[in-house]
Amino acid sequence: MKRWLDPEPVVVSPTLAEFVGGHPLVAETLVRRGVHTVEAARAFLNADAYTPTPPAALPNLTRAADRIERAIRDGETICVWGDFDVDGQTATSVLVATLRDLGARVTHYIPLRATESHGIKIPALERVLEQGAQLILTCDTGIDANEAVAYAAARGVNVIVTDHHELPSELPSAYAIVNPHLLPSAHPLASLPGVGVAYKLAEELYSRAGRAEEAAKHLDLAALGIVADVAVLEGDTRYLLQRGLVALRQTERLGLQELMKLARINPTYLSEEHIGFALGPRLNALGRLDDANVIVDFLTTTDLTQARIFASELEALNDRRKILGDQVFAAAQDQIAQNPALLDDAVLVLAAPEWPVGVIGIVANRLVEQYHRPAVLIAISPEGLGHGSARSVEGCHITEALATQHDLLRSYGGHAMAAGLSLLAEDIPAFRRGLARAVRAQIGAAPAQPELQIDGYVSLADLSLDLLADLERLAPFGSGNPPLTLATRDIHVTAHRPLGRDGRHLLLTVEDVEGTARQVVWWRWDGAALPEDAFDLAYTTRVNDFRGQRELQIVWEDARATMPSVAPVLVERPTLELVDYRREPHPLTLLKPLLAAPDLQIWREGPAAADIPGCDRHELVPATTLVIWTLPPGPDVLHAALAKVLPTKVYLFSAGAGLDRLEPFLKYIAGVAKYALKNTAGRVDIPRVAALTANRESAVRLALAWLEAQGHITVVAEGDANEGDGYVLLQAGGDRIDQYADRIAARLGALLDEVSAYRRYFVQAETEVLQTLLLDNGQ
Repeated sequence: MKRWLDPEPVVVSPTLAEFVGGHPLVAETLVRRGVHTVEAARAFLNADAYTPTPPAALPNLTRAADRIERAIRDGETICVWGDFDVDGQTATSVLVATLRDLGARVTHYIPLRATESHGIKIPALERVLEQGAQLILTCDTGIDANEAVAYAAARGVNVIVTDHHELPSELPSAYAIVNPHLLPSAHPLASLPGVGVAYKLAEELYSRAGRAEEAAKHLDLAALGIVADVAVLEGDTRYLLQRGLVALRQTERLGLQELMKLARINPTYLSEEHIGFALGPRLNALGRLDDANVIVDFLTTTDLTQARIFASELEALNDRRKILGDQVFAAAQDQIAQNPALLDDAVLVLAAPEWPVGVIGIVANRLVEQYHRPAVLIAISPEGLGHGSARSVEGCHITEALATQHDLLRSYGGHAMAAGLSLLAEDIPAFRRGLARAVRAQIGAAPAQPELQIDGYVSLADLSLDLLADLERLAPFGSGNPPLTLATRDIHVTAHRPLGRDGRHLLLTVEDVEGTARQVVWWRWDGAALPEDAFDLAYTTRVNDFRGQRELQIVWEDARATMPSVAPVLVERPTLELVDYRREPHPLTLLKPLLAAPDLQIWREGPAAADIPGCDRHELVPATTLVIWTLPPGPDVLHAALAKVLPTKVYLFSAGAGLDRLEPFLKYIAGVAKYALKNTAGRVDIPRVAALTANRESAVRLALAWLEAQGHITVVAEGDANEGDGYVLLQAGGDRIDQYADRIAARLGALLDEVSAYRRYFVQAETEVLQTLLLDNGQ
């Protein structure tokens, strides 16, 4: 439970209250967040009333633009050097597209996360210079690239650094450094992320060319980068996001249109939440697991086939990211279980060989949420070098804490809440001890009880779409302008059940003393702590537009006993009986007696299980007993099955699916496509085919993309995923796109490898581990 902070009493002037109108909570929140006047409120609520800051207000931007103009005029080759996260991807795309528009000779380079990490490494810089780059223009990186900038200067090449990361003690000797940290913290440009800096530079360049209005076509990219980088939404950053969301809802970028389809996003209602939880992770998966250089083509292509193929690749990469993240999270939890003393420190530092570098930051964030302290995860290479990602909590500036250990670190850098680092594996124990001392100096020895700011108390009867629409005037929400947390006193839980395709969530019905009932969603429910007595509930509200139906959604944040002196009575968590037949030599003999059991579901999938009576993931219904015959292709599919059946007893078998290798899988999907063209007018039901292959929907989509790249088929139409229609329509033949086919095959092979690895883990894990996994619904 968190420590609740009640809203501070505020005085709202009559003129402000009259101007804002609506529910009094809107004006009160504006005042609490520093907006006291009608003029300020008008600019906050309406982007059209805000006066954006001129680009030249950024220090050194004018000098940077002068040099870029000269390069364009003289025909010099400009290399835009970006970064692999969404902020870096979008910043790179903005600058490359702008320079192309203005007639520049432009290339771009984004480092590979797995081998180069962030920044400018001299071997890569050497290659770029050998390929003819005459001006290096960085975005979202470079502020600490002293050695690389000096190397380029020695080769007679200027470097312009545009970045937003914190300034090191010594700046590089670049031709120009454009960084909002050179401004006072209260300046309206001070919170710009990398893409924000890139956009302001693009604004200046378009303006000088007499085409100022053209900068606006990059606002959709600015919105993606701002949200994904969790930029503080103040001043021009908020303004760019407000305008960028409008642009993103109407984007003409085919790649983003296709990605929204796969993510089941209705563009009409797209919000910052869709970026943070759907689009951003898919784009980030590219940089985490693969080569992000292709993102510029994806975000600028005018070829629908290429856009669709690439979106399918991103979907598959995101699936791989989720599987890998779950595996690393399980391994981290196992380390803690083996050595509980790790939790005695104010910071959690874990390390292991061969953890995928691209997902350790995500897992570190999950550990922060669970243990309420900073977390550092370190992946150790075969050469003994550790690459780490750190995530922090409010009140601990993790980069400053890392700075105290600079003697042990090969490199480090980041923000207050997140950072990257590298060090020798042999130095990890000393680093753990030293970092713990530094964190304790900032926040104390024990993790502080998390705090929850309550923005207002309302009754359940007050909650409506009209109230939500009123509060949504304060959006977009994010860092610096969090969504409102409301609270209602003295309510009871009257019903609850698991929710969602992965079974990780809970849907509750709550009722107040007046008899008003509402449904509440508890995302990532841990299966415990449901109050049986009266309690106060803290929650956020949003619109759920699933399948086009807009409904009020109330999201559980925290609960406390209505009478703080009385401990709440907790509902006992349901037990799950597990019968483990995974390693039995004669599984069919063991299965046969179960066939006649009442109220039992047998979950079997794949060609290898065609003769086993039972059903696939889509046919499962509630039952007291579930037999898992086929090894599941991932934790989310497993949890979805459990959520559908809600069993109290599970029998575990370990039958293989038979289609975890690339060639058989592609051959099978080719047969599916051939059958569809002959018998179903080209219609392929992707969820159904995923069940037939005992695999993931993203794998099916990627295999169809490979067939399309080979010229065997063309996807001519798709069902509306928002309506639950996950089908595509094919026609025979099409143009070959050879440069895509090999890349798609490699990504599909990697995804199938991860599915196979998960199945091996499912077979080899101890029974107790699987018991916890099934009970925890993957948390």
